[in-house]
Amino acid sequence: MKRTPSTPGTGSTRPQPSGETPGRTDLGRRLAARRTELGLSREELGRRCGADGHYISYLEEHAASPSMGTLVRVADALGITLDDLTGASADRPPGQSDARRDMALVALDEAECRRLLGTHGVGRIAVFTPEGPAVLPVNYMVAGTTIAFRTAAGTAAARATGTEAAFEIDHIDDVTSEGWSVMAVGELEAVTDADERQHLVVTARSHPWAGGVRVHWMKLTPVRLTGRRVVHA
Repeated sequence: MKRTPSTPGTGSTRPQPSGETPGRTDLGRRLAARRTELGLSREELGRRCGADGHYISYLEEHAASPSMGTLVRVADALGITLDDLTGASADRPPGQSDARRDMALVALDEAECRRLLGTHGVGRIAVFTPEGPAVLPVNYMVAGTTIAFRTAAGTAAARATGTEAAFEIDHIDDVTSEGWSVMAVGELEAVTDADERQHLVVTARSHPWAGGVRVHWMKLTPVRLTGRRVVHA
């Protein structure tokens, strides 16, 4: 008997790289990547977990709400843990899965780098200090062509005003053994214009997670923007 897909509604979505199915969630992406790695068709996977190919297609391509029992059976059929399938293992240190032999490192163009910058809210700013290089996590936002973040006066980032700095974000998926990184390099500046500061305050998506009084806005306008992605060759 053909199963009716569960009502959509759970599973976080993310901006899709060119050529990827619109509406696909992280759950669907992991499911599809692992199924492809095993060389299974959707029908074959469905038979292994007591579903059918249409339901597997739905799980891969839409935001679905499968039952816990279904998730357990799918994970078992794929030979991975339930945590790996659902992303609950994200708290484990990333990058510990085995490297695959069919992987390749490809460069990202500027447009893709800018798109990926807009998908995150936390990144790392690398600056020079009197004690040596420092890499600092910051909540950030993209404002036009600049990367902006708040800090406190007197911090290492604030003291680095007028110097060259690098900003980096990345994403690692142990289930698919894939990932990407984007790095922006440019001069770190303090935002001194009152209207510009007010615009950043109004459009900021959240307050800095570090807490405290952090009203000193900094910005980096990239003069070099590069990125790389690990993909299946």
